[in-house]
Order: sequence, then structure tokens, then C-alpha cells
Amino acid sequence: MPNSIKHPHRVMTVLALVLLPVGALAAVTTANQSGRAQLCEIKASPGERMVRLDALVHADKHVGGTYTFHVEKVGDGGSSTINQSGDFDAVEGHTAILGSVSLDSKGAKYKATLDVVIRDRSFSCTKQIGGD
Repeated sequence: MPNSIKHPHRVMTVLALVLLPVGALAAVTTANQSGRAQLCEIKASPGERMVRLDALVHADKHVGGTYTFHVEKVGDGGSSTINQSGDFDAVEGHTAILGSVSLDSKGAKYKATLDVVIRDRSFSCTKQIGGD
């Protein structure tokens, strides 16, 4: 009898370790027309009483397209909506910063959405940040 059948817990552990990163990557990846992956990300960088939100595209090849970065803030000081959009050009193997927003973070809630279109394919990333 093969050794792997005698130790089913080891087999399950190995499968989980192999499949977990694949599943996590698939959750944030959308294939473009050529079948290569394009990754979008909204990166939050907290500072003293501020938070910076960066809209990013990670390119595995040279690509260009359009984007819309939409941020909604609700907090003690009221609400605001910020929209940024335009064309972009991402170089192979690098991260392109498509847009950035810096806002007061004290007691605020944010929802940021990045919509990216490359050729006829579109994909989105969303990030929510709760208040203090």
C-alpha cells in the first residue's frame, strides 16, 4: 500500500498547503484576452490621522487601458466622494500607480473601488476601511 494512503492527514495537509495559495491568487486575479493574469490592488497606507489609498495594477506584460478609481468616505465630519479616471500604461514586471487619495481617517469609513479595462476585458478591486 502506498505511504500516502497510510497517512491521510499528511496528504490533506500537503494538498491544503498547495491549493491555498492557488485559491487566494485566483480570488484576486482576472485573466485578460491573452490568458495572462492582471492583478489590481487598492493599497491602504495609514499615517497619523490620515490614510492614503493607492490604486495599483500589477502587470506581467506591457499593457495599457483605462481606469476609474472611486472613493466614498462617511464620517463625523460629513461625507465625500472622489472620482479619478484616465488612461494608463503599465510596464512588464512593475506596478503602476493609477491614482492616489489621502483622507482624514479619524472615525471615518471608506469604500474604494478600482475598475480597470484592458482591451475588451474589465476587472475590479474593492477595499473597505472601518472607522475608529
